[in-house]
Amino acid sequence: MIYLLDVNALVALGFINHEFHDRVASWVRSHNSPNLASCSITELGFVRVLAQAPAYGFTVAQARTLLLRLKQARTSRLTFIPDEHDVSHLPGWVRAPKQITDGHLGKLASANGAVLATLDESIPGSYLIPR
Repeated sequence: MIYLLDVNALVALGFINHEFHDRVASWVRSHNSPNLASCSITELGFVRVLAQAPAYGFTVAQARTLLLRLKQARTSRLTFIPDEHDVSHLPGWVRAPKQITDGHLGKLASANGAVLATLDESIPGSYLIPR
């Protein structure tokens, strides 16, 4: 199984001080290096979140460097899923602005033989990373 990490899961995996780092890292360890994936949206979101949140204290360059290191880590090597989906691929359950990215990522994952891995319990068809 390939797991497309959503932005929060990717940030939690890559940033040791994230409140859910232990949860995501434990899941990765328990799967003995699962097939993890990222895409343009999740990678850009990773950099944005780390650079935008004052509590994290990253510059854009530092966040980008951290992501590049994470992508090459032996225990969490990420494959890249290219994204050619437009708005016509949004699933029918998307009704609110807050659901748009989740819906898009879920469809992108399924179209590429993957499942969206998340910390969010409210995304239909996704894999909830266990506590």
